[in-house]
Amino acid sequence: MRSLYADHVLERLQFMPEGTLQQRLLACMQAAIAEGIFPRATRLPATRDMARELSVSRNTVLNVYENLMSQGYVTARTGSGTWIAETLPEGCLNSPRSGDLNMPLVAKTAAISKRGASLLGHANASPYQWGAFVPGAPDVTQFPHKLFSQIQARLNREPDVDRLIYSSNGGCPHLRQALAEYLSVARSVHADADQIIITEGVHQAVDLVTRVLCDPGDPVWIEEPGYWGTRNLLRINGLKIQAMPVDEQGIRPEIASRSRAPKMIFVTPSHQYPLGVHLSLERRKQLLDLARKHKSWLVEDDYDSEFRFAGQPYPSLQGFETDAPVIYMGTFSKTLYPALRLGYLVVPKALAQPLRVAAAELYRGGHLLVQRALAEFIQKGHYMAHIRRMRKLYSQRRRFLVSLIERYLGQDFMPLVNHEAGLHLVMNLPVGCDDVAIAALALRRGVKVRPLSQYYMHPQERRGLLLGYACVDERQCQDAFGVLKACLIEAGILARPESRTVQI
Repeated sequence: MRSLYADHVLERLQFMPEGTLQQRLLACMQAAIAEGIFPRATRLPATRDMARELSVSRNTVLNVYENLMSQGYVTARTGSGTWIAETLPEGCLNSPRSGDLNMPLVAKTAAISKRGASLLGHANASPYQWGAFVPGAPDVTQFPHKLFSQIQARLNREPDVDRLIYSSNGGCPHLRQALAEYLSVARSVHADADQIIITEGVHQAVDLVTRVLCDPGDPVWIEEPGYWGTRNLLRINGLKIQAMPVDEQGIRPEIASRSRAPKMIFVTPSHQYPLGVHLSLERRKQLLDLARKHKSWLVEDDYDSEFRFAGQPYPSLQGFETDAPVIYMGTFSKTLYPALRLGYLVVPKALAQPLRVAAAELYRGGHLLVQRALAEFIQKGHYMAHIRRMRKLYSQRRRFLVSLIERYLGQDFMPLVNHEAGLHLVMNLPVGCDDVAIAALALRRGVKVRPLSQYYMHPQERRGLLLGYACVDERQCQDAFGVLKACLIEAGILARPESRTVQI
């Protein structure tokens, strides 16, 4: 027998033909809560029950409940389920009331294009960007904000006119020069300042190179698993995506006999995202040979190579050979802080001018005052000093998290790849378990992990959880790990401890 909640949702879904099932289900529940049809401070059906009553997958309901929680419509109470919030978000104050119920809900929403619907249907950006165990989040509290602010204040007192207008030459010349010098030493990148284009992060860099160098329908390769942000940008730009498997040596560059050669190959060779392997010497040569033979571009995302804690650093693919067909991308989001919104492209000389013109036409570059301050921050050695401090701190935090996994979960849960690098690790889970459900359960208890299965374009048996450790001190890490362990027990992944067992 269905609950009244499910009956109401099923009725409303009939009037919402547009959008994905998850989008429509979320909109129905938001409206019902805002209009008071689902009373405040009442309990929603369990995700398993709601999924059965609506005849949809449990993952769909889990994602909807997670979105409702992030937006403030519902709260989670440990041991008693999901409850509608007593106080709703301010955005609900202007929501239509029950008197408007005769109007179909589809008429209350803006029309969205097929491309927009595709983008929204694959959206994966998390509203949670801080805390245990958000993957890829640096410890922004450790950045020398006072020092950087002093540099900015001095430069801003009498700024040059050139720093107050649009940028049409690829960004601040001082920052491009500072980057050329830094990357030559730190990453063996071969480039001068004219080959560097400042962007507002990796997403804008991917968008720029694909718009300028690819046509809709062109084949491109990505890593499997790989970064969902790149995959979604390629999809929205109309490219034909082929996910190439990753093994212990990195991406496997093999062209099937009937396949078209890729126009671009997107790789993370120094620290594969999310698994953490590095591209072997043999695979690097294979990729470069393939790119030269088929006139493809290799797009190297060097997102966190500064944070290697043991062994020799891996040089960039761009600097591996002279005049390599490589477009190199980097960002300050991991080394400094994400809200800075600064990244960069290093492009072959033949592409520098057209990409600069396209960037100015598409994005109207700015932030030149901040870029000038960052250039000085790098040139005076503050950047490298900060990286050295953070490298030491992140190494300690990674070792602590690994020790918790080994001590309280055992070898079967140890990271899939145990390379000491980056800002996250992938904790192994038994093959075929529901890592999405485990992540949702952890989120309801305040612990933010990412399921590994969401990074695959095609279904896989491998399961795991991405655990970011960079922004979590040891006390927070231990507390959050205790919650995560309890979630694994509740999900049936771990056996329940005996009553006398000491909990962490």
